[in-house]
Amino acid sequence: MKNTLRRVAVRLYARRVEGHLDTARGPKHIGVILDGNRRWAKASGGTTREGHEAGAAKIRDLLGWCSETDVEVVTLWLLSTDNLNRPEEELTPLLSIVEGAVRDLAEDGRWRVNHVGALDVLPERTRRVLREAEELAGKRPGILVNVAIGYGGRQEITDAVRSLLAKRAADGQSLQEVAESLTTSDISDHLYTRGQPDPDLVIRTSGEQRLSGFMLWQSAHSEYYFCEAYWPAFRKVDFLRALRDYAARHRRYGV
Repeated sequence: MKNTLRRVAVRLYARRVEGHLDTARGPKHIGVILDGNRRWAKASGGTTREGHEAGAAKIRDLLGWCSETDVEVVTLWLLSTDNLNRPEEELTPLLSIVEGAVRDLAEDGRWRVNHVGALDVLPERTRRVLREAEELAGKRPGILVNVAIGYGGRQEITDAVRSLLAKRAADGQSLQEVAESLTTSDISDHLYTRGQPDPDLVIRTSGEQRLSGFMLWQSAHSEYYFCEAYWPAFRKVDFLRALRDYAARHRRYGV
């Protein structure tokens, strides 16, 4: 009975928060660090795999909530380069769950799917799933969903600089010429997210208050929202609170 009343109260509160949101001041690009699957599973008496599966299932909820707003881009950090160092008995099922989540997004029909990350660090099966998802859902209308898999912020900047230098060398420029003309825009043009707006809002679940390397270059002017809930337990009311908090801030961009 108490749980039922609590759920009703949360739904009513969510409607109240939603009704007072200033949609004109909402974010266009949201980055999400999906953290806390394993801790949620442990607290719930489940297995690590069950935690990752619950986390994958939550993605559809989040994107549905975003579809009710003016959000245009969502970047989901599903698998970091550091995650690839986990024990094989955890990594193998985790990769399978991530691949399944990407297929589901591509087959849903409502969203565009784009991979951001280093393909060369991923198994061939995962690379194939990402290629097929982009072929199926890379150009359709709807929210652009960046799936950050095999992603690390330092690696992204390293890859961007490497790509820029290779292009300039192919154009016949010397290293000195590159150094003299190099701008921040030049590096931005070689990031995984080139051509996209930088994230306005970055949400991290599980109570941790750090970026852990997520979109280091792009988040220079982002607003951050840290939520105590583990990712599988993230609710619409938590999402709406993040939007409300964002709308209440005055973004100065260093001015």
